[in-house]
Amino acid sequence: MKTKILVTGADGQLAKTIKELYVKNSDNLQFDFVNKKELDITNFKEVSTFFSKNEFDYCINCAAYTNVEQAEESTELAFKINAEAVKHLATVCNEKNIILFHISTDYVFDGKKNTPYSETDITNPINQYGKSKLKGEQYIKEILKEHYIIRTSWLYSSFGKNFVKTIANKVKENADLKVTTSETGTPTSCIDLAKVIYELITVKKVPYGTYHFSNEGEGSWFDFAKQIAIQFKEYNLNQLQSVDFFKTKALRPKYSVLSKNKIKLHLKEPIKKWEKSVVEILSGKSLLNK
Repeated sequence: MKTKILVTGADGQLAKTIKELYVKNSDNLQFDFVNKKELDITNFKEVSTFFSKNEFDYCINCAAYTNVEQAEESTELAFKINAEAVKHLATVCNEKNIILFHISTDYVFDGKKNTPYSETDITNPINQYGKSKLKGEQYIKEILKEHYIIRTSWLYSSFGKNFVKTIANKVKENADLKVTTSETGTPTSCIDLAKVIYELITVKKVPYGTYHFSNEGEGSWFDFAKQIAIQFKEYNLNQLQSVDFFKTKALRPKYSVLSKNKIKLHLKEPIKKWEKSVVEILSGKSLLNK
């Protein structure tokens, strides 16, 4: 009997990556993908009705409000999607005995540390996006025992709008670029994150709770941009300049590297360095090695 999995946020880059990797390459898992039009998770009645009509073993919540800047002004909407909708999912999953995977963020921390954050470190988000994501986490912990909260950072993929695609397109246009060095974190490939989620589902022995996952290593947004730019040999790297400060509406944690020590105890393979995963995405080889 196949394990049935609902994936919300079907139009987002993580859900699309899961679909690309596993829909045709997993005999024992059956995936259903829904976008906002097919299931509005901010509407509790709609969520309850949908789950009553369909049976699932797992729900992977990839739906989120991710515009960090706009969240400062559209705070109510950010909390509606990142917190209240998560509460709806947790409530229904609890009623139906469904295991919930929820994707959270390094932005639940304030960035005042200078060593990687562990799952037990005190949360203290400094922007509305981070606050809304933390509230979603809190709802899950209050309502549902059978959950996995996975905090990740600086996600990118070959799908949708993300930093890698934006910088790569600018480089192809031979544009001059200025990128900040004021924040340190870890770029994370959606492919590597999707593989971890798949492993946690198929292994079925990993304790419930909160886990951190990103690629290995750390760097600034400038380091990230440089790693992208050097893959295009015709681009003059002198056109890429670092800046100490970049004015934004939302405060950002200066250091938000995540410790992976907890999740490493349950993974079969070593976690890839972030630089390598960037190269794989840009070379187009990343989805071939499944």
